[in-house]
Amino acid sequence: MTSSRRQVDLPSLKRGEIRDPALTAALRKLELTVRRKLDGVLHGDHLGLLPGPGSEPGESRLYQPGDDVRRMDWSVTARTTHPHVRQMIADRELETWLVVDMSASLDFGTTGCEKRDLAVAAAAAITFLNSGGGNRIGAIIANGDSVRRVPALSGRMHEQEMLRTIATMPKAPTGVRGDLAAAIDALRRPERRRGMAVIISDFLGPINWMRPLRAIAGRHEVLGIEVLDPRDVELPPVGDVILQDTESGVTREFTIDEELRSDFEKAAEAHRVEVARTLRRCDAPLLTLRTDRDWIADVVRFVANRRRGALAGRA
Repeated sequence: MTSSRRQVDLPSLKRGEIRDPALTAALRKLELTVRRKLDGVLHGDHLGLLPGPGSEPGESRLYQPGDDVRRMDWSVTARTTHPHVRQMIADRELETWLVVDMSASLDFGTTGCEKRDLAVAAAAAITFLNSGGGNRIGAIIANGDSVRRVPALSGRMHEQEMLRTIATMPKAPTGVRGDLAAAIDALRRPERRRGMAVIISDFLGPINWMRPLRAIAGRHEVLGIEVLDPRDVELPPVGDVILQDTESGVTREFTIDEELRSDFEKAAEAHRVEVARTLRRCDAPLLTLRTDRDWIADVVRFVANRRRGALAGRA
């Protein structure tokens, strides 16, 4: 799989300040890559990256497993004695909000790029896929120490400026933990028009963000994008090492033997399962991107599967 891995062509923030011309060129290359790879996968009907139900009522159809029970058409169900759901017409102008977690745990990467770079790439992919047609996109970027807000606007210049703001978000000071729950909750104030909310994070740490996410999901379509590095899920057999918690600054010495590797892998897998379960409870699909995989291929696969599911539901 390593031969097909696609690196993120963004200068690592560990190497210092990103010069604007370099960042502009990197974002332009990202845009060309995303649009070229998804040409033919996305087309028509304003379905975008996450084909949502829209907000205008349309025809009813038979209920299928996995349909949102909140859209049950009870009058048709009672008349036909078979469960039906109300289809919704896709909005022609979509408002998308990104919640981008830039806490210290994302300033890390052991393969093609840092998780921070991959988070920028994910934001760029969503931006380019949902642009055009009067669609608006905005962002809330948080690192645990400060929050940047970019209003939801349309237009290429706005999109480039928003991505530049995400890419240049300062690193949090040592010992500052991220607060994903507070960042998600910031979407609720002020109340925003119905649209899409995309949460980009490694989702490490306590899962204390379910309540604000459910509140958001009650009004918006929600997508979770999980950004991972191989060391988030498994440890290499390297023996004695000194490790530092990037968010607390605590440093400890470990002997990485087979028992510790096994325990770490089981704990990491259990945490990821719980993250996926929590998002599922909020009716939010999950897209996982990894620094050691071809991230654009994962995006293409996810979009194609969502499109097929949406079209099958209509049929």
